[in-house]
Order: sequence, then C-alpha cells, then structure tokens
Amino acid sequence: MPRAVSLIRSASLSDVAEYAYAATAPAEARLIFLAGACPLDATGATVAVGDYAGQAAQAVANLRTALGDAGATMEDVISTRVLVASSRQQDLGTAWTVVRDAFGDHDVPSTLMGVTVLGYSDQLVEIEAVAAVLDA
Repeated sequence: MPRAVSLIRSASLSDVAEYAYAATAPAEARLIFLAGACPLDATGATVAVGDYAGQAAQAVANLRTALGDAGATMEDVISTRVLVASSRQQDLGTAWTVVRDAFGDHDVPSTLMGVTVLGYSDQLVEIEAVAAVLDA
C-alpha cells in the first residue's frame, strides 16, 4: 500500500538531528490531527509515576491505538511534538529515546520541548502527532 508521507532530509543542515527535517504529503491525503497521547491506562490513571521512559512508552502505545482507530499507523505520522515536564535535558533525552525508537526508520520531523507542567496528575510526557493517509 502506498504511503502518503515523504520524509525530507536536508544535506544543507547538520546530520546530528535524529529525525528528518521536513515531510510532505500529497494534496489528496487525508490528514489526521491527534490529540496529545498521554501516559494513561484504560481506567484513566497515570502510569509509571516518576518514570520518564515508562510514561513515554505508555504514551506511544496510546498513540498507536489512536492512529489505528483513525485508520493509520506509525509510518503514516508526518510530524510529532514531544512534551516533557522537566527543565533537565537528561529527562527530555530519556523520553525522546523511547519515542524515537518507536518510530524506527520512520524518523519523522519532531520537536522536543521541556514544559513546566502537563494536564494530568503525575504526568511527565505527552506526544502530539499529525498523520497523513491515502484512502483507497
């Protein structure tokens, strides 16, 4: 099945970034705007309290579920924003490693941000995403 998302890597920019610098989708693609995936279990409780990697893993799992419900997969994601409730780069890096690994070779353009606080009690990580699919 053809994919709508084309990742763009720039030879004019540093190769230090662990993601593509841009992505495109054709005009006929259906865009899917996902709410921030949070580290909540099926009952709405925050999981992995105090654990950046554990919360990132749950947020990724919830992102996969939301994508599936919208008819998409991780390979259809065109961009992400990863929010981490911390001012420490180490904590951001811990969450980022989990998210990056979940995408594998599909290294979508991403923004990683440290924020003061997130919406749920004990929440440390949230992942926003946009996906694009070509419907048959």
